[in-house]
This record gives sequence, C-alpha cells and structure tokens, in this order.
Amino acid sequence: MFGLLAAATVVVHFAALLYIGFGGFLAWKWPKSIFVHVVFAIWGVLVNSTPVQCPLTAVENYFRDKQGLGPLPGGFNEYYVYGTLVPEGHVDLVAAVALLVLVFSYVGAYLLWRNRKSLMVPVK
Repeated sequence: MFGLLAAATVVVHFAALLYIGFGGFLAWKWPKSIFVHVVFAIWGVLVNSTPVQCPLTAVENYFRDKQGLGPLPGGFNEYYVYGTLVPEGHVDLVAAVALLVLVFSYVGAYLLWRNRKSLMVPVK
C-alpha cells in the first residue's frame, strides 16, 4: 500500500511541477487563477533556491520509509528530473527557459486582463 501511495505522490509532484511551469497560461482563460499560480511559483523558486524541502518530497519520503526504501537520494528533482528529463549540464538553461515561459505567461495574462477591462468600460 505504501508503494502505491509513494507512486501517487510522485504523480501529484509532477502535476505540481507542470502547474508551476505552465499554470500562468491558465490565467489567460481564468484571470483570477493567477493568484494561486503566484503562490506555486514562489514556492517553486523557494524550494529550488534554498534548503527548504518541498512537502510533497517529505510525503514521498515518508511512504518510501514505510516501504523500507529510505529517502530520495538528493530530493525529487535530483532523483526524477535532473539527468533524466533534463540532460546533465543543461539545468541552468532549462531554468532560464522556464523563467522566460513564466514571464511570458504573466505578461500575456496581464495584457488579456487589461484588454478585457477596457472592453468593459461603459461608453458615455
């Protein structure tokens, strides 16, 4: 059972990473969702730039421990992402591209929000 729970945590963790990376684009359709995304984006930056551990990693480590596997060596990104999804030596490039995607999604969300707001101004 703990193996299934650990695997489910991995799925949720990847979904959270996708949301952190691309969730800003949801604000193009649903502008108020930007507030939730900002929290996720700040959390993502905090977890990746400080020693603060992601709670999802802690949950997965708990389930892995119950299985007798021990904690993830190096953490979630080091175990599942770096060297697997992101080739060795390209982490900085991927981080820079991710930041550009985030900025692009936020600028697009702002421009769409501004245009919607100008369309709602009553004509006198």
